[in-house]
Amino acid sequence: MIGPVVVGTPVRSSVMLIGQAPGVHEGALGRPFAWTAGKTLFRWLGSIGVDEERFRARAAMAAVCRCFPGKASGGDRAPSASEIENCAPWLDREIDLVRPALVLPVGKMAIAAVLGQDRPLVESVGASFAAARAGRRFDAIPLPHPSGASTWFKRDPGKTLLDRALRLIAQHPAWSTI
Repeated sequence: MIGPVVVGTPVRSSVMLIGQAPGVHEGALGRPFAWTAGKTLFRWLGSIGVDEERFRARAAMAAVCRCFPGKASGGDRAPSASEIENCAPWLDREIDLVRPALVLPVGKMAIAAVLGQDRPLVESVGASFAAARAGRRFDAIPLPHPSGASTWFKRDPGKTLLDRALRLIAQHPAWSTI
């Protein structure tokens, strides 16, 4: 993987967003979701009342892997199982320190890391789950990855499930603390 390590602003919050891994631009910009996918993600969150500046200041942001995994044909390379395993203690420690009531896993890799199993997006986005990791229990409301390469959330059933997920987030008691 390619450094630097990218982490969100240290903040204790009842809401934690967990992504897959930083993209090629996030290292230079020094923050997660700082490029194209971030614009889409923060548009989604803005639609339920929290803009990017407020979210970054009040919500914890973490990732399954903390460094850019490199390029592959057609986009960014997905982190390998051993890279995910190597970074797992960092994610576990962040969850333990933050103690979130609500976790927003973004994308299939983050959803699998939070829910403990790989599952199709249609079985996870648009639903709320009781979950646990690092000895902490929390609610998890998965979101699709907002990558410009993805069309899943732009057409049904993805569009409808994303809208449902955003409504669930907006109604969650932890969201009112952001």
